[in-house]
Amino acid sequence: MTEVAALLFDVDGTLVDTEEIHRQAFNQAFLTFGLGWEWAPDLYADLLAVSGGVERMAAHIDRLDTTSTEKTRLRQLVPSVHREKTRIYGELLSSSAARLRPGVERLIKDAQRAGIKVGLAATSAAANVQSLVAAAFGPDSRRIVTAIVCVDWVARKKPAPDVYELLLSTLRVHERAAVAFEDSANGVAAAKAAGLVTVATPSRWTRGQDLRAADLILPSLGDPHDPLPPLLAARLGGVPYLGLAQVESLLHSRGPAASRAAAT
Repeated sequence: MTEVAALLFDVDGTLVDTEEIHRQAFNQAFLTFGLGWEWAPDLYADLLAVSGGVERMAAHIDRLDTTSTEKTRLRQLVPSVHREKTRIYGELLSSSAARLRPGVERLIKDAQRAGIKVGLAATSAAANVQSLVAAAFGPDSRRIVTAIVCVDWVARKKPAPDVYELLLSTLRVHERAAVAFEDSANGVAAAKAAGLVTVATPSRWTRGQDLRAADLILPSLGDPHDPLPPLLAARLGGVPYLGLAQVESLLHSRGPAASRAAAT
């Protein structure tokens, strides 16, 4: 049987719930440019269906009730606004605690001890990802994370599989020996398109998205001090969190919705 060779994690929302920091950074950048926009939480959650900050702003412009001339002007501003947003995000991230979601640190440490590679498939630009990884993992980040692939390194964003395909190639791991962890519908679609068994742990921003394509859906990976609900624990064989044994079992039973649980 194929052994698990790599665990592949999405970054924003999966490793760390960073979307609120992103939302604040967008709004501050909008203020700097005098755009008069404010992305409230509900609107931002809706816009997260679009992968990539530049594309998200373009989608917002498309929805505006204004002239085509004004939309053209606003689209020309998008690259500059996004650069400012990236700068602000880095500042906000360095001043806040980048907390890994429940179970992430435990599972990654277990993977390290077992000689399993850890890769990151990020939807954000490289500058954002490096800041987040450094804040979340500290000075050991280069030892902990084997490889990172960012969205600005590939031709197509999620839900296309490009970022995962490049990550697998970089790690020199076959897709049938790796498991992906995602929090969004686009991320799950990208991982599945790359041929990966996929675990979805939706964040507060993505709980309303359709994640049924994932092989397993959990509210988090769980921890001994932050266990999964009893019903979900029972579906994992009675353990209160997702461990390497459950990941291995999931990989071996791969198939359409082989081990799906409810994210409740």
